[in-house]
Amino acid sequence: MAGAASARAELGSLIALIDEAFDGRAWHGPTLRRSIRGVTPAQAAWRPGAGRHNIWELAVHAAYWKHEVRRRLRGGAREAFPLKGRNWFALDGESWGDAVRLLVEEHKALRATIAELPASALTRRVRGRDTAAFTIRGIAAHDLYHAGQIQLLRRLQQR
Repeated sequence: MAGAASARAELGSLIALIDEAFDGRAWHGPTLRRSIRGVTPAQAAWRPGAGRHNIWELAVHAAYWKHEVRRRLRGGAREAFPLKGRNWFALDGESWGDAVRLLVEEHKALRATIAELPASALTRRVRGRDTAAFTIRGIAAHDLYHAGQIQLLRRLQQR
């Protein structure tokens, strides 16, 4: 019984972790959702140099990986991502508002998937040696990594 309670507590902690990394209050600075708050389409499309990613691409990339983690947690069946491609996307015809909505929707869908997991699923392998818990912690770290990149891009634009 103690093991089940511990697993449920871990599941709750993982949900809190992804929420904090995405849009929670943080001591370290803006989280992913907060790092794009107030960004204009022009700011989102700005590149620091040829071949470098912009804020827009980072937001869609983060949405894609939330989708991919959700797919893995559900057992790996292919699910179409709303945009054509994988990982990094050519952004033809998508608005910045559409990109932000996609990111928020993918976060909500991932959160719902995690909340539906039985606590015992956290130790299940979802890819190679990666467990569900490891993968969930990874997507939270991924959000924070890209939040930092976005903050840097915003600062570079102010120069």
